Amino acid sequence: MAQQQSSEQGVAEVAEAWQGVIATARRTADEGLVVGTSGNVSVRVGDLVLVTPSGVPYERLRPEDAIAVDLEGRQVLGELAPTSELPLHLAVYRSTDALAVVHTHAVHATAVSTLVEELPPIHYMTAALGGVVRVAPYALYGSDELAENMLVALRDRTGCLLQNHGTVTYGTTLAQAYDRTAQLEWMCRLWLTASSLPGRSPSLLSEGELHEVGEKLRGYGQSKRAT
Repeated sequence: MAQQQSSEQGVAEVAEAWQGVIATARRTADEGLVVGTSGNVSVRVGDLVLVTPSGVPYERLRPEDAIAVDLEGRQVLGELAPTSELPLHLAVYRSTDALAVVHTHAVHATAVSTLVEELPPIHYMTAALGGVVRVAPYALYGSDELAENMLVALRDRTGCLLQNHGTVTYGTTLAQAYDRTAQLEWMCRLWLTASSLPGRSPSLLSEGELHEVGEKLRGYGQSKRAT
């Protein structure tokens, strides 16, 4: 009986996680961070990774379309093929404490990835991603080389840019991973806007200033009141 309850609980957890993947993937499209079937989203549930499929518009995804692979990439659930960027997602889960990953082709972030080796610290929210955001050197999409380049750029960070490609962010929840993606795209847009004025260069934050912000962000948000 206990084993049956555990099994049913696991099925319900996977179903709920899949709904979150669908909702987040649709949000990336609705908010202009991807076009068509580009980009991908995943979430980890135990030793399973639920991930969006390859080449299927997000609005067509249904509860019964759930896809899951193990941490070695072996598909254990679903009939649809996983995203071609599966190596990228698995690399993040194997190397970090991530429970959710969001990959987009956001316009401003991708533009920045073609111009610099790291996003200049234009805003204090740089600290929310662990520090100055690096650009991973270009490699073919879906390749192990791209995943390896990404991991180097992600060292001590929760987000990076992929040269001539897009963004990768991760978090402990889909909401956190998505928020980091949105913040990264906004900062890229901000830097492009400020640096576009002829004869002017935007002021940037120092390493010390970013460290100060990082310390303050540790206590950011609502905390429970003592009762």
